[in-house]
Amino acid sequence: MTKYVALLRGVNVGGKNKVEMKKLKITFEKLGFKNVITYINSGNILFDNEKSPDVTDIEKMLKKDLGFEVKVLIRTHENIEKLCDSIPEFWENNSDMKTDVLFLWDEMDKSETMNLITQNTQIDTLIYHPGAIIWHIKKVNYNQSGMHKFVGTRVYKLMTARNINTVRKLAELMKA
Repeated sequence: MTKYVALLRGVNVGGKNKVEMKKLKITFEKLGFKNVITYINSGNILFDNEKSPDVTDIEKMLKKDLGFEVKVLIRTHENIEKLCDSIPEFWENNSDMKTDVLFLWDEMDKSETMNLITQNTQIDTLIYHPGAIIWHIKKVNYNQSGMHKFVGTRVYKLMTARNINTVRKLAELMKA
């Protein structure tokens, strides 16, 4: 049995696409997934399954159950572990720094994608890891960062973001 996490894009953000995590849990159980748990309200669903889950089936069931479309990315425990290992331990999301993981859809999953992101190379640090880009910045420099120019770009539309604290917690929950 393999542990997976489904990362839903755009649920419970800015009061839009509101979804109860209990409802998501039920939807995933209807799809036959085992040991389904949700983590925080941003659309993180952990589950076990014998074979690689079909994203299309998940998206269809979500649309049926929720009444609106939701894009879904699936990652394995191994993928999340390797991702966490590739990020410096001192990079956090706290009062001094911001570290986000941009999980990429297949068409953006290449190191060259970083060239499509406006960044201030003096203060923004971007690392490509297969399936994701990690973006790190000191919060005091945020206004000079390319991060605030990111919304609405092509890359932005083809990814879903989680802060590093959430990603590390997902790795911990998947390990348990």
